[in-house]
Amino acid sequence: MRARLIPVLAVMILAATFLRAEDKPLELLTTGLQVQGWEGVGRIDLGRNGFCTGALISERVVLTAAHCLYHRDTGQRFADSDIVFRAGWRNGRAAAEGRVARSVIHPHYDPQGGLQFSNVSHDLALLELIHPIRTLGVTPFAVFSEARSGDQVGVVSYGRGRSEAPSLQERCRVLERDSAGVLVMSCSVDYGSSGAPVFATLNGQAHIVSVVSATGTRHVAGTQSAVSLGVSLGTRLEVLRAALEMRDRRFIQPPEAGNAAPRAMSTGGGARFLRP
Repeated sequence: MRARLIPVLAVMILAATFLRAEDKPLELLTTGLQVQGWEGVGRIDLGRNGFCTGALISERVVLTAAHCLYHRDTGQRFADSDIVFRAGWRNGRAAAEGRVARSVIHPHYDPQGGLQFSNVSHDLALLELIHPIRTLGVTPFAVFSEARSGDQVGVVSYGRGRSEAPSLQERCRVLERDSAGVLVMSCSVDYGSSGAPVFATLNGQAHIVSVVSATGTRHVAGTQSAVSLGVSLGTRLEVLRAALEMRDRRFIQPPEAGNAAPRAMSTGGGARFLRP
């Protein structure tokens, strides 16, 4: 069966020229030695034949992109019971896997909101697994809240033509950080890479600094060059963590007029995500 890939959203960006001379190519991690240390990154299988990428940030919580949780063609949200996280998926086997008990999407993300940076900047979701993953070698990643223009980063992702093993781009660059919190990067991503963790090294350890949301092109000397878009974390991630702590059963509903705080919504009654 041919897999239907969950797309990295397409966007056109016109900006200044940049150099990729220092970027490293993608490396497919096909052996146990190559994948060592990256087993906390996994493939998120959605429904019957869609997938994205995600990463453990605790034993029970996976960080990914919000748009991954919506069916590409129908726009309907996947049921949590139809989502499986396969940590370290490689050559038909996972180092560990877990089904999803519930999920939260940032309240300012609009699945019908298009590619405006104000929407892309909130393209974040958390998946809470039914059971914690405590498999030896599958270690959650720490999160660092910000990345800046010029920072060296790396990405571990699955994607079109490489769905059976993760790929590492050890070195790429943050070209700029938009005021909305969107990172424009030189990193190589493709369909299925949505939700992939963007890493920076701090004190010798890889920390997540962003999540891949979109791919697009950038105008360079009369030609178009590929770029990727990432979401800054910081307070956006804290909103999602707070929603889980409040035992929100599905996602957070945008605040009503005059009410400054988002309110929790239970899955009871088949509640659906509302546009902000």
